Parts: sequence; C-alpha cells; structure tokens
Amino acid sequence: MNKILIIDDDEELCELVSEYLGVEGFEVECVNDGESGLKSALSGEYDMAILDVMLPKMNGFDVLRNLRESSALPVIMLTARGDDMERIVGLEIGADDYLPKPFNPRELAARLRAILRRAVSDTDDGDPDDRIEVDGVQVVSSARTATCEGTDLNLTSVEFGLLRALLREAGRIVKKEDLSERVLERKLSPYDRSLDMHISNLRKKLGVRPDGSDRIKTIRSVGYIYTLV
Repeated sequence: MNKILIIDDDEELCELVSEYLGVEGFEVECVNDGESGLKSALSGEYDMAILDVMLPKMNGFDVLRNLRESSALPVIMLTARGDDMERIVGLEIGADDYLPKPFNPRELAARLRAILRRAVSDTDDGDPDDRIEVDGVQVVSSARTATCEGTDLNLTSVEFGLLRALLREAGRIVKKEDLSERVLERKLSPYDRSLDMHISNLRKKLGVRPDGSDRIKTIRSVGYIYTLV
C-alpha cells in the first residue's frame, strides 16, 4: 500500500481527501503546517507528498525548495485555480505535477497513480533499455540514476522519465503529445505548460556541451530532440 503525505492547513479538505484516497487503496497521513510537513517529507516514510502552496509557518514553495536539496520524493502541488504563476514556480523548483483547487478527488487519484507507476517502471529490472548512455549522459533505470559526465543530475521522477524517453530517441524528434502520454500519462492540453517547464528544468540540470551547444532542442509546435554531436 502506497503511503501518501498531505501537507495542507485545510483540515476539512484533508479529511475528505484522506477518506477518498483510503477507499482507493492509499494509506494517508496529514500535517497542517509547512515546518511539520517538511520534517515528515524528509523522514523517508512516504511514497509521495501532496503539498499546498499557502501554509502556516513555511509556505509550500519553501517546503519544496528545502525538500529538493536532499530528496526526490514525488510531489503534487495544489495551486489556486487560474494562478499560472503558482504553477510555473512550483514546477520550476521541482514539483512533479500540480492540481488547481478545487479539484476532483478522482483526478488526484489518477495523477498519484501515474506518478507512482512511473517510479516503478523506472526501476524495472526487466527493462531491455535499463542502461542508456548518449554523449556522456547515462541513465540506469534499475538503479534510478542519471549522470552527466559522471555527476549525479538529481532528477525528479518526471525529469528522469523525460530524459530516458529523449535518450531512447536521441537524434530524432519526439512529439510533445507522445511525451505527455508516455511520461505524464495524460493527453496534452493546449494550456498545460507543465511539460515545457519540466524540459526547461532538465536542460538546466544537464547544462550545455563544452562547445556551448544545447543537448535538448525545442522544435517549435512539434516537440523536442536530444541532439547528437
């Protein structure tokens, strides 16, 4: 049974979501402030965290920043509906996904399962492409490690999935629609910028080649390509 941590000061919402996720087969625990949430998230006891932006003692962005210094725990952020800046900031600092409030609990459960499935598939020993290496960048699915010139990239689960998908198709364009369905496990929405933000974060972590060229290039209105030298 996957153990989920909810960090939200809305106790009524926590109770409702806990009841729903419990019926769906998840074990859920709730904390109601940012400081306690960060401590719990760093404990290593949970498979995923659901994190609100507006929290007492420490806001959700600061919780996530501190968490990402030492943990790749998957995180879904809860943002205000219509507040694109909250979503962008959350994704920039390492959220795996986001949901605007109010949300459908069924949608939340679907997002949780998609991220958890991805974490399992990333470490599947039966993967014929367990180890992929291109241009000094290496991904090992069974160990869930990603390095560039021997340096750990410290990727989130989404970034790991995107890098693996792009490396498998190195030198070929991968459509946004295909990446969204393969990595995020949902159809690409016209107004969903999450894929772009995850790619942007991945680019920053990879850095440029010694000659200054980008490893990942955007093909406008089509998708992305991991370039070959």
